[in-house]
Amino acid sequence: MTAPDLVDALPATPRDKDGPVFAAPWEARVFAMTVEAHAAGLFTWGEWAETLGGELGRDPRGDQGYYLHWLSAFEKILADKAVADPGALEDLRSAWDAAARATPHGQPIELGRGQR
Repeated sequence: MTAPDLVDALPATPRDKDGPVFAAPWEARVFAMTVEAHAAGLFTWGEWAETLGGELGRDPRGDQGYYLHWLSAFEKILADKAVADPGALEDLRSAWDAAARATPHGQPIELGRGQR
């Protein structure tokens, strides 16, 4: 399957006539990482759709952004496939959160900023 075919298999993906649309660079990055992980054979697209569907199902009103669910699904499938350790993912999430809170507005976020 090509990348456009993969996106077509997920009808909820935000898109316009040219393909998926992203509100922030991180959304495009996690999308691309997911497509590349699939292309590398880490999971089937059916497994991905089921995992993403499960994450979306936890938020039936759509209170969280679509790509936050995408990110959660990506982390879950990587953990389920023993590609990434859930504890390491949580540590990274916490480190990025601390760095973001410690970064002045308009400055680039640097991992490690805000750590003691």
